[in-house]
Amino acid sequence: MPRRKITDINEIEGIIGKAGVCHLGLVDGDEPYVVPVSFGYERGALYFHGNLTGRKVELIKKNNRVCFEMEVDVEVKKADKACDWGIKYLSVIGVGRAYILKHDEQKSHALNLITERYTGSALSFPKSELDKTLVVKVDIESITGKQLY
Repeated sequence: MPRRKITDINEIEGIIGKAGVCHLGLVDGDEPYVVPVSFGYERGALYFHGNLTGRKVELIKKNNRVCFEMEVDVEVKKADKACDWGIKYLSVIGVGRAYILKHDEQKSHALNLITERYTGSALSFPKSELDKTLVVKVDIESITGKQLY
């Protein structure tokens, strides 16, 4: 199946805008660990949230190097011959560094990016909720896209 590398940031952001889930890759010693997350995006950064404790946050504290992947428009391409089958999709893959946000203003900004993405509107977050929510920013160092068709 033909492939096309995507480097144009506007095309990449188009894919990100359609994606429902981001797969976040972390390192646990010599073992990879991938977890699906809901996310927010603004140029140069991804945001996600979660519990203050758990494997994800412990791994970020040990090694903040991360990778991420998301895909859209996934379609199985059927064929008469087994080796002619394939999958059509658009994807984005990137790497960066994850940082746990501490300040309420930063956390609110990130959570609004996430909620606007999924609900279409901004919400307010009381301090009591911000205090018990992990919010992470991934500074994107490199990002590319791929189209398989």
